[in-house]
Amino acid sequence: MMKYEWRKKDKEAYLPKNIPTLYNDTEKMYITVHGAGSPDSEAFRLNIELLYALSYAIRMMPKSGFTPEGYYEYTVFPLEGIWDLDEVGRTLNYLDKNHFVYQLMIRQPDFLTEELFAKAVESVKAKKKNLPIETAKFVRLADGLCVQMMHHGSYENEPETFAIIASYCEEQGLTRIDKRHKEIYITDARKTAPEKQKTVLRIKVSKQ
Repeated sequence: MMKYEWRKKDKEAYLPKNIPTLYNDTEKMYITVHGAGSPDSEAFRLNIELLYALSYAIRMMPKSGFTPEGYYEYTVFPLEGIWDLDEVGRTLNYLDKNHFVYQLMIRQPDFLTEELFAKAVESVKAKKKNLPIETAKFVRLADGLCVQMMHHGSYENEPETFAIIASYCEEQGLTRIDKRHKEIYITDARKTAPEKQKTVLRIKVSKQ
């Protein structure tokens, strides 16, 4: 059985160039959680742990004696996040991480159903009672037309990459249609030095 490797099958989505590129994101299935506050908080850490626990529960179902219909081997997809600021954060003339509002998610294989998701929820609930399992949702999402670019280095330097993206949009006659942005974490911040991190930065746009 061939393993579905997102690094090979979905290069356009997850491994864009180091320059801005136009990308049309179609609907995909995700497990997602919403949250607010600093990414340095315990709540944020638990949200990430929850998403990975559910994703691996689905990935490893055959190991527990149950093989879902249509199952195939695959590599768990990378963590993604949609970022915004709350009302107070938007009024400040500096960035305060405590006013972040976010939606974290991990893409899922296309054989996942509501029934399988419920099965994974029950499995994680029984093993990890400290996680906010009731906050996880199974949803279908699409970013649509976007401009994206690979950002290398610390999250603190993301404004430099967003400035390049903004210039590209102006040159190409593209209008940003959502103040929020998406980040796709190709490297794990828990295991990677800031200068070696790789993060896809993506904004939604429309053609003028």
